[in-house]
Amino acid sequence: MEMITVSAKTVDEAVTKALIQLETTSDKLVYEVVDKGSTGFLGIGAKPAVIRAGKQETIEDKAREFLKQVFEAMHLPVEIEISYDEEEKEMSINLTGDDMGILIGKRGQTLDSLQYLVSMVLNKESEGYLRVKLDTENYRERRKETLETLAKNIAYKVKRTRRPVSLEPMNPYERRIIHAAVQNDKYVTTRSEGEEPFRHVVIALKKEAVTTERKGRYDRAGRGRSDRSYGYKGNNRRGGSYQSAPKAEPVTETVSESAQE
Repeated sequence: MEMITVSAKTVDEAVTKALIQLETTSDKLVYEVVDKGSTGFLGIGAKPAVIRAGKQETIEDKAREFLKQVFEAMHLPVEIEISYDEEEKEMSINLTGDDMGILIGKRGQTLDSLQYLVSMVLNKESEGYLRVKLDTENYRERRKETLETLAKNIAYKVKRTRRPVSLEPMNPYERRIIHAAVQNDKYVTTRSEGEEPFRHVVIALKKEAVTTERKGRYDRAGRGRSDRSYGYKGNNRRGGSYQSAPKAEPVTETVSESAQE
């Protein structure tokens, strides 16, 4: 915390001057009295009061200062709006400026990285975990809608082709959106596979749906065939044996978002 030295006729006046210089409020001011000063005798020998004062850094100040340094290094003018919910321990940061596409990056990768760095800075000395949400131009909500649409389209494709589909790698937040988007679909299920940073979501048919379809297929095939043995009795053919063909392994298809656009 940066400290300044302030002098005035009295300690109270010195505190007021410190508040003005530090552009803060009394609840965020930290100071120590160096010299209480004295009025002297008839004004002779009077000494000013001296204090050392500093601005108590809040968690919002810490986030703002870090981002300002980043944007200054990038030569990028950005306005920073911060709101902090102390009960939920959640901080929301909204960035505005002329060229926010640079901060978003490809599919939000730059924005995610910046959010991660802010979270690291704030949680370094925090007692409990603090969640950070960094956004600009309502990108997070638009991205959420895009992923929900993608998940539903892939779920439809899985039901039509009856083959699992692997999506491209996503961060944990985006994977949760995919899982939530199709969790009420009674025919498909989702799972995450792989290790970071290549962990991805796989959308596949539920086992119950596959079993039900096979049962219906066998029932339909059994009608009109039960009386036609063509020389077979059970699985025997005049002392020989009949073996069914081995089952084919399921094929997993991999798709990218660009293929869906």
